[in-house]
Amino acid sequence: MVLQSLKSRIFNDASKYATKWLHELPHVIWGLRTQKSWATSYTPFFMVYGSEVVLPSDVVFGAPRIQYYEDGEAEKSRRVDIDSLKEHRVVALIQHARHEQQIWRYHDRNVRERSFNVGDLVLRRIQSTKDMHKLAAP
Repeated sequence: MVLQSLKSRIFNDASKYATKWLHELPHVIWGLRTQKSWATSYTPFFMVYGSEVVLPSDVVFGAPRIQYYEDGEAEKSRRVDIDSLKEHRVVALIQHARHEQQIWRYHDRNVRERSFNVGDLVLRRIQSTKDMHKLAAP
């Protein structure tokens, strides 16, 4: 009985918020595109467009780069960014390779290889198949 009430409460909460994710999705995607990657130290937006994004909060609160904006200087800066984009991508590629090497070193240091032979005893968790159909994941 307790399990049934818990299931119904979870289902009701999920249905209450079911349509809100669609409203929040653009904000989440924007956040992912404007956050620096650990692997490259650049934002995905910069890697695609060659310049840093102007955040809506910068516009609303009047960040210095918005307050001191000049068309001529912005155009010069944009040309410099476009000219140096290839260099930034090479730096990002090197940084990504370095990050990947660190991950491999961590893996090699902390993960131990095991091999099993026929006849070895292995602990296996037995799961109930009640209320599962033949295509359900075990």
